Amino acid sequence: MPARKKPARKKVATAKRAPLRAYDDKRDFESTPEPSGGATAFPASGKGPLTFVVQKHDATRLHYDVRLEVDGVLKSWLVPRGPSLDPAQKRLAVMTEDHPLDYATSEGVIPKGQYGAGEVIVWDHGTYSPDEDGRLSFHDRAEAESRMREGIKGGKLSVPSAAIS
Repeated sequence: MPARKKPARKKVATAKRAPLRAYDDKRDFESTPEPSGGATAFPASGKGPLTFVVQKHDATRLHYDVRLEVDGVLKSWLVPRGPSLDPAQKRLAVMTEDHPLDYATSEGVIPKGQYGAGEVIVWDHGTYSPDEDGRLSFHDRAEAESRMREGIKGGKLSVPSAAIS
């Protein structure tokens, strides 16, 4: 009996999706409730503060995902021990694939058998700015870190710029 082929995964294919290719490649959008990035929760207007979100993710191991809006996507880091409310405490953060902006409001259960299976909730969210003008994009991490002025302002986390390194 010949081996059965897996059904093709639904993909969103455009040149604009290049920054989200790794995100797309890990997901089957017909099987997971995760957003495919077709809509944006926070459209890039070129003005105002940027969005950040911290999601509690009970996957294979409980961890937190920290996401910062940068250049039209959410840059993402996995934080195994979770964020600390003490800015002097440092935590390991491992960069993961970029996520679409509409992931900032995403909560629910990723089904078993899917990448990242488990419950995801929004633990905190708010705004941040890499510069005094609230510019919406930057292309160099060193520039962003050197220009961080306002820090992070959320419901649970409030980190002054001096504590961000």
